[in-house]
Amino acid sequence: MQWTDRIRQVKIILITAAVLLSIASLIVSHFLVHDLKSEEREKMQTWAEAMRCFGAADENTDLSLVLRVLNSNNTIPVVVYDQDGRVQMERNTDGLRDSYHAIRINLSDTEWLDVCYDDSRLLIRLTLWPYIQLGIVMVFVVVAIFALLSSKRAEQNKVWVGLSKETAHQLGTPISSLMAWVEVLKESHPDDELIPEMEKDVKRLELIAERFSKIGSLPELKMCDLGEVTTRVVDYITQRTSNKVRISLDLPEGGVKARLCAPLFEWVIENLCKNAIDAMSGEGSINIVVKREASYNVVEVSDTGKGILPKYWETVFLPGFTTKSRGWGLGLSLARRIVEEYHRGHIFVKSSQIGEGTTFRIELRF
Repeated sequence: MQWTDRIRQVKIILITAAVLLSIASLIVSHFLVHDLKSEEREKMQTWAEAMRCFGAADENTDLSLVLRVLNSNNTIPVVVYDQDGRVQMERNTDGLRDSYHAIRINLSDTEWLDVCYDDSRLLIRLTLWPYIQLGIVMVFVVVAIFALLSSKRAEQNKVWVGLSKETAHQLGTPISSLMAWVEVLKESHPDDELIPEMEKDVKRLELIAERFSKIGSLPELKMCDLGEVTTRVVDYITQRTSNKVRISLDLPEGGVKARLCAPLFEWVIENLCKNAIDAMSGEGSINIVVKREASYNVVEVSDTGKGILPKYWETVFLPGFTTKSRGWGLGLSLARRIVEEYHRGHIFVKSSQIGEGTTFRIELRF
C-alpha cells in the first residue's frame, strides 16, 4: 500500500507541475501578445503619418522615404478611406475582419483619411493559442484525474477481491472438517434430531464460502426461476428471525425466468432482508414482490422500518456507509456490485418515508 500511495503522490505532483507550467505559459503568451499588439499599433501610427505626408505632398516633397514606409507593411491588413467613404488604398486586405482599429489623419479642414487596420495573422494566431493551450491542458487534467480515480478504484477492487477469495480459502478447511464430524455424528447418533440442523448450517457455511469465492470472477449465469430463488431466501430468513418479523412473498402465476448466478443473487435478497430487519429493530413486516414488467424482471423488497432520507438514497450503496453501531457497511455495496456488475441490472431505492419504511427495487433485463 505504501508503494501504491507513493505512485499516486508522484502522479498528483506531475499533474500539479503540468498545470503550473501551463499557467506560466499562458501568462507569458499573454504578455507576448500584448507587446506585439503595442508594436503593431505604433507601426500603424507611423504608417498613418506617412500616409498623411503622402496625401499632403507637393512637387517639392521627397516621397522616397514616405513610399518606403508605406510599402514596408506586408503583414498588417489596412484600408484607407477618404471623407466620402471611397477607398484610397488597401494592403493585405485578405485578412481584414469586421472588427478593426481606425486612425484618422487630417489633410486639411475639410479633408481627412481614415486608416482602418486589423491585427496581423501572427498576432491573431498568438491571441488564439493560449485558449487552444488551455483546452489541451484541461483535457490532459481531466484524463489524468480519470486515470487516478480509475487506478484507485482498481486498487480497491483488487483489495476487495483478494479479501473475498482469502475468506473463502480460510473457510474451506474448517468447513471440510465440520462436514466430516457431521458424518461421524450421523453414524454414532443416527436418531439425534439436532444433527440434520447442524448439517444444514454446515451446508450454509459452504454456500457462503462459495459466494465469497465467486467475487472478482465472472460468474456463470443460468436460467433460473426468480420466484424459487427468492423463496429459498425467505425460508432461510424466516427460520432464523424473530416471530415479530412477518415476511410475505408475492409471486406471479407461471413464474419469472431470469439469467442468474443463484448463490450470488440469493445473497443480494438476503442482504436486503437483513437490512430491513435492522431498520425495523427486529419488529415489523417485510413484503417481497417478484414480477415481470415490459422491459425488466423486477424484485421489490419493502419494509416498515425507520426510512431513509432522500439525500442518502445513493449514499447507502457506498462501501462503509452504515447507520448501525457495528458492521462494516458492505451489505448494500456488495448487493449493488452483484446486481450491476455481474447481472447487468440496476438496484436503487424506489421510495422511502421517514417512520414508514423503504422499498428497494431490483431490475434485471430479459
